[in-house]
Amino acid sequence: MVCLGLREVVVCCILLCSFEISFGAKTRHFKWDVEYMFWSPDCKESMVMGINGQFPGPTIRAKAGDTISVQLTNKLHTEGVLGTPWADGTASISQCAINPGETFIYRFIVDKAGTYFYHGHFGMQRSAGLYGSLIVDVADGEKEPFHYDGEFDLLLSDWWHQSVHHQEVGLSSKPFRWIGEPQTVLINGRGQFNCSLAAHFSNGTANQCILRGNEQCAPQILHVLPNRVYRLRVASTTALASLNLAVGNHKMVVVEADGNYVQPFEVEDLDIYSGESYSVLLTTNQDPSKNYWISIGVRGRKPQTPQALTLVNYSPTSASKLPISPPPVTPTWNDYDHSKSFSNKIFALMGSPKPPRNHDRRIILLNTQNLIDGYTKWAINNISLHLPSTPYLGSIKYSLKSAFDNKRPPENFASNYDIMKPPTNPNSTTGNGVYMLRLNTTVDVILQNANALSANVSEIHPWHLHGHDFWVLGYGEGKFTKKDEKKLNLKNPPLRNTVVIFPFGWTALRFVTDNPGVWAFHCHIEPHLHMGMGVVFAEAVEHVNDIPNQALACGLTGKRLMGTKQN
Repeated sequence: MVCLGLREVVVCCILLCSFEISFGAKTRHFKWDVEYMFWSPDCKESMVMGINGQFPGPTIRAKAGDTISVQLTNKLHTEGVLGTPWADGTASISQCAINPGETFIYRFIVDKAGTYFYHGHFGMQRSAGLYGSLIVDVADGEKEPFHYDGEFDLLLSDWWHQSVHHQEVGLSSKPFRWIGEPQTVLINGRGQFNCSLAAHFSNGTANQCILRGNEQCAPQILHVLPNRVYRLRVASTTALASLNLAVGNHKMVVVEADGNYVQPFEVEDLDIYSGESYSVLLTTNQDPSKNYWISIGVRGRKPQTPQALTLVNYSPTSASKLPISPPPVTPTWNDYDHSKSFSNKIFALMGSPKPPRNHDRRIILLNTQNLIDGYTKWAINNISLHLPSTPYLGSIKYSLKSAFDNKRPPENFASNYDIMKPPTNPNSTTGNGVYMLRLNTTVDVILQNANALSANVSEIHPWHLHGHDFWVLGYGEGKFTKKDEKKLNLKNPPLRNTVVIFPFGWTALRFVTDNPGVWAFHCHIEPHLHMGMGVVFAEAVEHVNDIPNQALACGLTGKRLMGTKQN
């Protein structure tokens, strides 16, 4: 499936065809073919999902205000692909999957400059490699609120040697079977398995990587000039891993998060969770005769995946020389104080939109791991999301009430629930009910974390909202209570589209329902979403017009269309 939208795009193949100028903006046409192909992301050949024969998919580059038109053909022989609300690309939510051999045209306006990415949103296609960068520059005549001399894109991902189908079957088995941690972390689709660029600094048994530089797995070196400022656009499309990025001997200044400007602040390393993107400024003020490591390590889970490495190179004559110092070491995987300190430094840039002072509705979502009929699931307020066969957008638009569960999902959890203990939750179930939201109301969501099935285990969850940015009002420890209301930041909260909830804690966010459609809100860790960790917001669907028939040609809406044709 291809999920295509400004904040998170799920796409399948790219070929730039032509531009059309209209009032200063352009329509940028792409023709994409999605298919499996053999590739060596980490020096070990595997099957990946490719985009026009490339992995990762080609970078889409546009300017704010431009229209992107993508003609996508699904050349996968055995599965669907998915992508204005029907251009969001979430299967069973905003549209039908694109079946093998079918072509679908996505058309949408990129209305805000920033650093984004696109990825598959059907099954676990992101784990299979269906992703790429989407960079939106400021419109003509506009300027960024910071200066830089050049830029680099760093798209981070994780990689398994076993197929996504193997992983999917294990996640849905009774008893649950887990394929384990990823073998490799990739930078722009490149990593090194069973060897290390920095082996001579290690006390372990890793072999030194011997690469010519033209391999598919060879690291992409960042070639820079001394005394310049470079913008690193960093995005994480990992399926599982939370990551930390550091550049040896260099500090970074954070200036953008999820396509929104933030108050600049300096860091020595950067935590980034699946679904997030940042821009940081790097000043090349070190000894130009040396090379410097870029190091990516795992956070939030006990690392069993080696650091990903590449180089910052000042001088062409030293491009192949390894740094004389060891790579930066990732903070301890469970040093959550370090992570919370970073998150709490992110504030909106002065002049950014501020949230409404009060909310019209509050929804509290308890994140738990559950056993349902012997199957291991993730659930929200004791309901594990199981998507229907008919996309919500069409079934709600045309009042097909039998297409999904019409029972209103719970907006809170029992007040006596102990978040510190493993859940029993005998009343947990699967479901596909929808939170119905009226137009132009202010909604608060409190994400409440809890203990998983194993004692003293609570995981990090990065939550992503389709169709909206939201204000992150704050983070806290333990169970959210009335006393925590006073801690919420209404002065300069950052706008984001993805936010982390820390173990045994809560995260508060606020958004305005100003974008009619049906929008997924889910944990961006792919196995967690596959196991039910998400909810659906239906927002003023009566205001959505002219849904393409092809987006509805499945399930009950498909039958409705066939009946209309026959009549």
